[in-house]
Amino acid sequence: MIEATPIAVRACVFDAYGTLFDFASAAAGCRMVPADKAAALTALWRDKQLQYTWLRGLQDRHADFWQVTGDALDFALDTLALAGPGLRDELMSLYRTLKCFPEVPHVLTRLKEDGYVTAILSNGSREMLADAVAGSDLASVLDHVLSVEEVGVFKPHPSVYRLAVERLGVAADAIAFQSSNAWDAHAASAFGMRVVWCNRYGQRRERLPGAPDREIRSLAELPALLTFVRS
Repeated sequence: MIEATPIAVRACVFDAYGTLFDFASAAAGCRMVPADKAAALTALWRDKQLQYTWLRGLQDRHADFWQVTGDALDFALDTLALAGPGLRDELMSLYRTLKCFPEVPHVLTRLKEDGYVTAILSNGSREMLADAVAGSDLASVLDHVLSVEEVGVFKPHPSVYRLAVERLGVAADAIAFQSSNAWDAHAASAFGMRVVWCNRYGQRRERLPGAPDREIRSLAELPALLTFVRS
């Protein structure tokens, strides 16, 4: 059941790709990708990227997200018969500086002004996240940018969510975690965080441990759902 009362927290932690940054902007912004194949490339690239993180985790064969992203792109390009000089390099370059969703700068600014600790918690490598944050000029409204490379395993492993608790010095139940990925939202909830699922893509609800506290379609809805608590 969705609660009517505000979520009382001290910190707001965000997934990066699909939540703050639009992973579709890479294929959409590449002039070498035919317009009628951009959506298919985006979907397959993303699906394989996530599958490879989970499969590598199960095999205990971690590689950073940059390698995983490149491997997933290679699979997608091969499957869709897309090729051309410089195509792969351009797409990978565009992925390093994905555009943030339009509401993101205002929402993060508002949260900072309201006193919340703000952070990213992402599968992305440190270098990838640094480039994305710089490209959207978000550094001044983020207190922490946390990569799974600090624990050496991808989401949804509990050690990833524990990293945020330890680095922020805030209890799990005083953190609002936002993700557009339903599986990520459920995992953070099962860990003990308060969770707002930003269901940008109209996904069905997952049948997994945990349950998001709220479901929204845009992060613009987030500030009104929260109330700040000092301790």
